[in-house]
Amino acid sequence: MAQRQLDPTDPTTAGPAKLAGPAGPVSCEALADYLRTQATEFLRALRLHRESGTGSSASPGEEPVDAARSLRHAARRITGTLHTFRPLLDPTWAEAMHPELAWLSGTLAREHAYAARLERLLLALHRLSGATPIPTQVAVGSRSAGADPVPPKAEPGIAGAPSQAPTPDRANLTLGAARAGALLERQLTLARTRAHSAALQALGSSRFHAVADNVAVLASEVPLTPAAVSTPTDLRPLAAAAHERLCDAVTALPLLTAGHPYNAEALVHGLSFDPAPHPQDAPWHHVRLLLRLRRYAHEVLEGDEARVDVRMLTAGTALNRHRDASEAAAAAAAAARTPRIAPATAYALGVLHADQRHEVEAARFAFQQSWEKKAVSTR
Repeated sequence: MAQRQLDPTDPTTAGPAKLAGPAGPVSCEALADYLRTQATEFLRALRLHRESGTGSSASPGEEPVDAARSLRHAARRITGTLHTFRPLLDPTWAEAMHPELAWLSGTLAREHAYAARLERLLLALHRLSGATPIPTQVAVGSRSAGADPVPPKAEPGIAGAPSQAPTPDRANLTLGAARAGALLERQLTLARTRAHSAALQALGSSRFHAVADNVAVLASEVPLTPAAVSTPTDLRPLAAAAHERLCDAVTALPLLTAGHPYNAEALVHGLSFDPAPHPQDAPWHHVRLLLRLRRYAHEVLEGDEARVDVRMLTAGTALNRHRDASEAAAAAAAAARTPRIAPATAYALGVLHADQRHEVEAARFAFQQSWEKKAVSTR
């Protein structure tokens, strides 16, 4: 059940964040400049991608990852900006571009997501079993800048620290950990290889070339509506609407429950291998997306002078951890449903699944703590 936010107990706290931005009106020219900048970044990343020869010789995890990441980041920023400021853009063009850019960024994200998930699960498995960590085939960072793939161990009660999971049977866990790790590596490496092939296929498709052509046009000409061109329009109300949608979504979260360091309700699903998504996860994933839209709107308003909202950055990091842990738990559950696996392997995967659900709970607690803090901005 959705519950209201916790009231701040510290008089210095400011409650829900306010959208920072220029005091005066922000014209549509700022929107056009931002879209042109992101389109230029997209084309620069595409050129780097082609020059690196990714279409023929690159394998997952090599140099082209940076080009693909830059492509994905630029595509996401354009997509998010189209969503927030759509009333000021040509509707036919925006409705055609939005799903195509979303398709591209999603396709490019999967390969890195599988690699990061495998690394996260193997590190957690070695930590839980007490075994010496075995380096993964490809060392990758978190899927999002600033987010830790595996939060460090910390004492219970510290905001953002992983919850203390029940101590597993160490002997049984050690026995099944090696096979569980091998099973996860086979499954996620296969999924990653398929995602890599899908990304290469997408980047060579006529659909992608059409997207690239449209972005190239965007780099020189932004299709604003006639009304936005002829009449001075302030961008701040649309950016404020994105901020309000975020605040409303956060208000609907069970923050009263997440405000406790150990949230048993977030762990109930972790005790079984139900293939359905955890019922509590979807609203948190939605808030993460709204927080990203709010950040892009903030970038449009302030341009090169955009300040870093430390509180929002910390909240975003917590939600990235939440997403990573939730998806890792689902991967462990999927591996545990593999037919005819040994009981020790299933046991190790069960402990791993529960551990990741504890990480989900810890990330929610960290988000609740960061959201209630007083906003601090830096340049």
